[in-house]
Amino acid sequence: MNWYLVMTRRLPGFDPQWIDAHYAFLEALRDERRLVLARPFADGSGGAYLLRAASFYDAQAVAVTDPLSRHKCSAIRVHEWRVSGSA
Repeated sequence: MNWYLVMTRRLPGFDPQWIDAHYAFLEALRDERRLVLARPFADGSGGAYLLRAASFYDAQAVAVTDPLSRHKCSAIRVHEWRVSGSA
């Protein structure tokens, strides 16, 4: 499994009614042992979560099912994060 950083950025039409569904989505990923870490940004502009996935496409397929993405509340970007090797 590889690691992928999912960045979420709130869009102008952000609807806070989807926050609880987003947290439930993250909890389900945690239960599946796919979620490593998730935290909001201090400035309230969005957040990030770290996923384990077999491929970039798998990680992207998961990220687009995030309720914040499905309901067009947040823009989602997925980045492969290489956690081994030298800095």
